[in-house]
Amino acid sequence: MSDTTVEPQRLYRQIAKQIQTLISSGEFAVGSRLPAERDLATQLSVSRPSVREALIAMEVEGIIEVRTGSGIYVKSLGKRGNAKISASNTTLEWGPLEVMRARYLIEAEMAALAAENATAKDLKAMKLALKGMQKEATAGRVPRDSDIAFHMAIANACANSVMLDTLDRYLQARTGHLFERLGDYFESPAAWAAAILEHQEVIQAIEERNPQHARNAMRKHLRQAHKRFSASWRSAPSRS
Repeated sequence: MSDTTVEPQRLYRQIAKQIQTLISSGEFAVGSRLPAERDLATQLSVSRPSVREALIAMEVEGIIEVRTGSGIYVKSLGKRGNAKISASNTTLEWGPLEVMRARYLIEAEMAALAAENATAKDLKAMKLALKGMQKEATAGRVPRDSDIAFHMAIANACANSVMLDTLDRYLQARTGHLFERLGDYFESPAAWAAAILEHQEVIQAIEERNPQHARNAMRKHLRQAHKRFSASWRSAPSRS
């Protein structure tokens, strides 16, 4: 196993390339099981979330196969320079867990600003989006669009176009193949039910004009969302 530390720029792609090199060299044969995320993170001197993003990218490329409850297995040698893993700077190629960490920083302050500046129209938009989430979740559908509308309504209440545009870019990343595949594993009805309750706490704090409570409620929501996407593969439902 290489002990070279990976540089931080577009980290998950670099980790994916390192693991793919180990596969191509024969260290991990086709059909064999890869080490656990924790062990890969230690050996490559990177974080577990970054390893997870790399593994998701490799699964999208067909290089590995995730078998929930069993492990992660080498499926093919892959091809060098694969477009989906290598050269792109679009928001669709941002690492999902990196995006969530960035959102934790900016959206907490957005919620605080919204508590100070939200108009009746803004509050109505937030509540309408939340009702949409509840309706879709009850019907067994993934309420992703309503979730995005909820967060954008809060950003709009900040009366700051730069913040609004910034969050819009963050949320665009959710339509990328990495986010979608991660969601296949960890966006469950229980996860969405928890998110809806967390959203209700955010709205309540904004409606009460309490910036600190709004900040804390948003931090709690995004911290829990990150935790849900970082859960053990063994807790993910089977996709078979």
